[in-house]
Parts: sequence; C-alpha cells; structure tokens
Amino acid sequence: MATTMYAATGDALAVIHARNGGWTTNLQLVGKPTQCVAADPLRPELVFCGTFGNGLWKSEDAGATWEMVGEGISHPEIMAVAVSRAERVGDRGVVWAGTEPSRLFRSEDGGETWIERPTLPLLPSAPTWSFPPRPWTHHVRWIQPDPDVAERLYVAIELGGVMRSLDDGLTWEDRKVNSQFDAHTLRAPRLAPGYLYEAAGGGFAESFDAGATWQRDDTGLPWHYLWGLAVDPADPTTLVVSVSPGAREAHYGPQWARSTICRRTGEGNWEEVSAGLPDPKGTLAYVLAAHDAEPHTFYAAPHQGDIYRSNDAGRGWEALNVWPEGYHPKNVTGLVVVEH
Repeated sequence: MATTMYAATGDALAVIHARNGGWTTNLQLVGKPTQCVAADPLRPELVFCGTFGNGLWKSEDAGATWEMVGEGISHPEIMAVAVSRAERVGDRGVVWAGTEPSRLFRSEDGGETWIERPTLPLLPSAPTWSFPPRPWTHHVRWIQPDPDVAERLYVAIELGGVMRSLDDGLTWEDRKVNSQFDAHTLRAPRLAPGYLYEAAGGGFAESFDAGATWQRDDTGLPWHYLWGLAVDPADPTTLVVSVSPGAREAHYGPQWARSTICRRTGEGNWEEVSAGLPDPKGTLAYVLAAHDAEPHTFYAAPHQGDIYRSNDAGRGWEALNVWPEGYHPKNVTGLVVVEH
C-alpha cells in the first residue's frame, strides 16, 4: 500500500505518489483552473476534479489519464465534488457535484450522466445567499455525504450556511440555529455516527445529532475565520482547522497573508500549533486532509502550495518535498489523500 495525494493547484492537478521514501509528482490537467478534487472512498483509483469554468473531469486509473464528464451539469464552474461511501450503485459510489451559482447534481453511473436536485436553491434563505467577492452570486462550497446513512447529505453554501437533506437531496432543511452562515468545510467522521463539524468564516460549529442541532466552540481560537478542517481518522474528537483573522488574510497576499493551524482534542480547548509550520505572517489559509489508512496523520497545504504532514495527531509537522523542479502551484484549493 502507498499513499497518493491529489492537489488542485489552480492551474493543474498534481498527482503525488509516495515512492522509495520520497515523492514523485505528475501534473495532469495542466492549464485548467482546477478547483476541487474527490476520490471514491472504496475505489480510490476513481477520482473527480472540478474546475472553475472548464467543467468536471474524471480519472479511472488513479490520475494517469482524464476525460471530461458532466452531461447534465448546467454550469461549468464546479466548486465542490464528493463521492459517497454509504450509497453505492454497483461497485461505485454515488457522485455529487456543486456549482456556482448554487446548484447540486447527482450521478449514479460514475459521473457519466447527471441529474439536478432542483429544490436546493428554493430554500427560504436562498434570496440572502451571496459570495462577497462576487456578491451577485454564491456557490456550493462543500458537499458531505453521510458516511453511515446513504440518504443523508449535507451541503455548505458560501455564503449561506449548512443545508441538510434526509432523502438524497430531494428535499432540504434550511440552516439551523448556531450553525455558521459562511460555511467553508464540513466533515462527518466515520467512527462517530451523527457527528458533523463545520469550519466557517464566523468560526467553528458542531453537531452531534446529524445536523439537527448545533453548538459553537471557539474557545482558544486566536481568530475566527476558519477555512480547512480535518478529523483524525482514529479519533473523531481530535480535529485541526485553518485559522485566519479574516478573508483577506486567508486568501490574499502576500502583504495581508496571516494563517495558522489550531488543534482540539477531546473536551479540551483549541490550541495553536506551530512546530514545523511556517510563520503565520505571510502564510495563506490551509487546506487540510486525512484518510482512514493513516491514523493520527494529517496533511496541510496553504494556498501558496507547500505541503506539510503531521504523524502525531497534529502536534508537530514536517514539510514534504513534492513539487517538480521549476513548478510552483498557483493556488492550492483542494487536497485529497488516499491509499492505493
């Protein structure tokens, strides 16, 4: 078994393989404005990459070759993609794709054809949804299929909040009290059924009843603009989040950039971690990832493209030398780690 990372870098998709104690990287979809990436949890060689304006792409051979898919997706700005662990058709997970403007699409044939779930933008709060940099629109920022209940699905709207469906996206429940409006990343840990975590522009929120009710916990966070979020595969109460003073410091640099990683475990408070990480000043927001085959291990990629790994549940980090000579990522916005 070997670890593979897929990183959407804004101008390519990096396929990064662990090999002989180091890393080899192949750049795919070069020149495409890559935005998001997902792999089938039970078939990790099946990978999907969304682009901003160039539609959705699929690989069935662990990123070696790609084809454009998406018949039925009405917008080419693919902002989120996810593959269900719990809902399978044959040996493939049901695939979900979200767009800008906020529309949600579903595929039961490995991404070849898609149907829209049209009731999402009909929610009562929809007229208030707005993405500040492009205030005339908004988008599906994250899709989180429930890992245990096939029909349960969560969608994060930037900026609008977390929406829940209990029937495969046919109908939706609007944002709940104490969840966050500016939803960025959702995680539903497989080892804790009913747990749901949200990293958002206003801070952190969590649910222990599958998104029915929420509570907030920002105790110990130095700032309240959260971007990335990951959960320890072996301990669903240990989390790391990317934290910045605001959107400008998280996404625009270098003069404003300021981001760090905070960690929480058990019933403790959030604590900033720094060992092995760059100075928060000058660092943009982190995309965070983990996967089931590596307990107590996290991966982090700030937007400017360096990739870090922690193998002690987020306490200490090391930089990974993954980029080919002469290449530097434009803007890492998606990171997925799998085991082949």
